[in-house]
Amino acid sequence: MTEPYGQHDRSANSPHPVTRYLYLARHGDAGGEGAELTGAGRRQATLLGRRLAGVPLAAVHHGPLGRAAETARLVAAELDGVAVREAEWAGDHVPYWPQRGELPDADADRILDFLGDPDPGERATGPRLAREAMARCTGPAAGSVPRHELVVTHAFLIGWLVRAALDAPNWRWIGLNHCNAALTVIRYAPDRPASVLLYNDMAHLPTELKWTGFPPEFAELRV
Repeated sequence: MTEPYGQHDRSANSPHPVTRYLYLARHGDAGGEGAELTGAGRRQATLLGRRLAGVPLAAVHHGPLGRAAETARLVAAELDGVAVREAEWAGDHVPYWPQRGELPDADADRILDFLGDPDPGERATGPRLAREAMARCTGPAAGSVPRHELVVTHAFLIGWLVRAALDAPNWRWIGLNHCNAALTVIRYAPDRPASVLLYNDMAHLPTELKWTGFPPEFAELRV
């Protein structure tokens, strides 16, 4: 069941909720699972930081894996004294494991094969961290000025948060791919639905650094 708007946000009932702008970026290009950033990935991260240099970011959060942490450090190096914080909830986890009955018949086998058969711990951990991410960084914020925060994370969590903002079915985080160092921005304003302002935006990247991290069949995309 999809969460009603605002239900997950701890500050939505505060006396003075203000608009939250959530900036989401996937880590830069890495040499493989668990690897450090490549030279291209470091360039991507630096260019993302330069794009965000004029944004009044209050914090940069990142997942615990090295490729996310390095991306966040390179982004922050282009900013003016913004705090960088590691967060387990921003890690690389499956946020929701669908049941076959939720999925379109034509796609069910492919999706379930892709997700594999997790052990009970993995099946519990991903959704728990996804709920923590929702509670921590979605919905209006408390304060006197709009809140701007960046989360450097992985494609699965970005897909999950975009899905939630659009009030789509829980399983529909699947298929929301995200390129390395691309930018997504979600606006959570008081008394109105969430708005996806940007999704997978690569305007800060030159052609040769775009579309990395997408499935191989999209390698020819250079638009």
